[in-house]
Amino acid sequence: MSKDTIANIITSIRNADMNRKGMVRIPSTNITENIVKILLREGFIKNVRKHRESNKDFWVLTLRHRRNRKGPYKTLLNLKRISGPGLRIYSNYKRIPRILGGMGIVILSTSRGIMTDREARLQGIGGEILCYIW
Repeated sequence: MSKDTIANIITSIRNADMNRKGMVRIPSTNITENIVKILLREGFIKNVRKHRESNKDFWVLTLRHRRNRKGPYKTLLNLKRISGPGLRIYSNYKRIPRILGGMGIVILSTSRGIMTDREARLQGIGGEILCYIW
């Protein structure tokens, strides 16, 4: 198990979405709690609940899936980790990238907590770019 918790939860969500799993279980930390709240608020996941098992807390995420589609299955979530333990990527609020012209979101870690690119631009603060979601 690696020490990069953000990459672990992104990979877990991406793998569950690609395999058409309805639910995914990720470990509960302060960072994952904030990222899960953002995903729920932006509509990328359907439901979240906290589960406790043998003195460890987990988040159980219910994923959204496209239904009644003919043809090949396409994933609904596209997640990409940007800043990692080996290379940190920072941006001021004027240079925060726009994903798909504003259709996707950028999750940033700022001095005021973890937030989306829109919130950071409104508050006029930059930070470390954690991941892109579209």
